[in-house]
Amino acid sequence: MSAHGEAIGKGSGSRRTKDQSFRVALLVAVGISILLLGVLLVDVVADGSGRLSWDFITSFSSISADQSGIQAALWGTIWLMAVCAIFIVPVGVATAIYLEEYADETKWYNRAIEVNIQNLAAVPSIVYGILGLAFLVRGFFDLGAVVLAGGLTLGLLVLPVVIIAGREAIRAVPPSIREGSLALGATQWQTIWKQVLPASIPGIATGVILALSRAIGETAPLIVVGAATFIAFNPEGLDSRFTAMPIQIFDWISRPSNDVNNYRPLAAAGILLLMILLIAMNSVAIWLRNRYEQKW
Repeated sequence: MSAHGEAIGKGSGSRRTKDQSFRVALLVAVGISILLLGVLLVDVVADGSGRLSWDFITSFSSISADQSGIQAALWGTIWLMAVCAIFIVPVGVATAIYLEEYADETKWYNRAIEVNIQNLAAVPSIVYGILGLAFLVRGFFDLGAVVLAGGLTLGLLVLPVVIIAGREAIRAVPPSIREGSLALGATQWQTIWKQVLPASIPGIATGVILALSRAIGETAPLIVVGAATFIAFNPEGLDSRFTAMPIQIFDWISRPSNDVNNYRPLAAAGILLLMILLIAMNSVAIWLRNRYEQKW
């Protein structure tokens, strides 16, 4: 074998060794992550399974750990997610349609919108809480620490995720669908409404539910906008005071040292209930995606 061939063989062997080493490192990292997650899950289940019951779900928070429940926080979370969904779905989908179907990439303001959306997706959640406090709770809108302000703050937090997911779903629709519709005489809007949107529903629905799954676990923005830590009533409207499950869990786990042992099982039970809601929401996303993918 020539010197050149030997050099090539050594180079290929070195690359294979590096590839295998990198693959092993990835597997080790994934294994450690799964192990730590499993330990946390086992600890939460061990602490909270005994307190997760129907009485826990239907009871209000109380100064007594034995009588305390999560009903107000659960309904507060449901109200927040409803407001958040009503806000992010039309705004996020409309923005995605505009950027993908109508926006001229040569215009500076369209490029500015795209850059800002990408940057906003990486902004810490506490910044959105400050934004909600400055403009929604106080400032221009002056809504107060109510359900509407909390839901809109969470909506602003996850709106970039919905826009990005919506754009990717719309972009994935084959160009032949658009071309065929336009060739048959349909207008651009008719093509989008009748062909593009139905074909992109699986990706959009998945993005919306994953965004809501992120919003449902956020604590920092709700603390900043003034969500209550102790409420013994359910929200009755958009102008009601509220609490949420992450806030309630945070309150229980941050009790003084002489009470934390009594409230720790409550916090663990709240975490389990929150995980059940997240699993249910993600299951709906998977079901919607599979249903519409089979149809289209």
